[in-house]
Amino acid sequence: MSARAVVIIPHKDDQLRLARCLAALEVPEGVEVVVVDNGSRDPVETGTARLLREPEAGAAAARNRGVAETDAPLLFFIDSDCLPAPDWVRVALTCGDGPVGGTVEVFHETPRPLSGAQAFEAVFAFDNEAYIKRDGFSGTGNLVVSRAIFEAVGPFRGGMSEDKDWGHRAAQAGHPVSFRGDLRVGHPSRNDWPALARKWQRLVEEARLLHAAHGKSRARWILRALAMPLSAVVHTPRVLCADLSAGEKLRAVATLFRLRTARMVWMLRQLP
Repeated sequence: MSARAVVIIPHKDDQLRLARCLAALEVPEGVEVVVVDNGSRDPVETGTARLLREPEAGAAAARNRGVAETDAPLLFFIDSDCLPAPDWVRVALTCGDGPVGGTVEVFHETPRPLSGAQAFEAVFAFDNEAYIKRDGFSGTGNLVVSRAIFEAVGPFRGGMSEDKDWGHRAAQAGHPVSFRGDLRVGHPSRNDWPALARKWQRLVEEARLLHAAHGKSRARWILRALAMPLSAVVHTPRVLCADLSAGEKLRAVATLFRLRTARMVWMLRQLP
């Protein structure tokens, strides 16, 4: 009997978090789980989930392989480092054709007090509701869509912000992403500055490629870069109002200014 839905999980070199994700999935009958490994160095254990291999680097290629190698009419995307809520699959089954994105809640893998990176992400990371309602896309770590709509929009395109690119193409095709608050996953915060910096260097590079792909001007990119330090001032009140200790707030503000200044430098180094 063919599956009515498939959970597609891209993975690379993160076995402990993958095992945690798979253990948390409560999968009813008729739902398939597929892990698409993207070139892990070590053997990958997936339990009862089906394991596929995608040699092309990047989560976009891994997700596309998961779609291509399955035939279920509903596609549920989650990342291997995410922690699905116990009812995530059951809620996803009620989302219709979608595309639908859900809540992404930050959690911490180490005890408090939080580092500057952790405190920063507790305030600013993974606001998927804002991504959907303000920016028109959902992070692909919590996205539900029918195969018919996915095929009408086209596959994820790697090398750029593929979730934003796909969401914008979906809207142009008449299928804007909607938000479902009870479709919930957790995502761990980055523990330290190097991890946070790697994330944002990657996002800056992807944003530059998306900027160029959409034909936006060099001047617009420069203005966005130069506005980064000012944006730290504007967003400081969010930190001061957050549910953090005084020390955590201080570290979060310091990280906010450090990161926004670094983003300005990275953006100016990568002028389109």
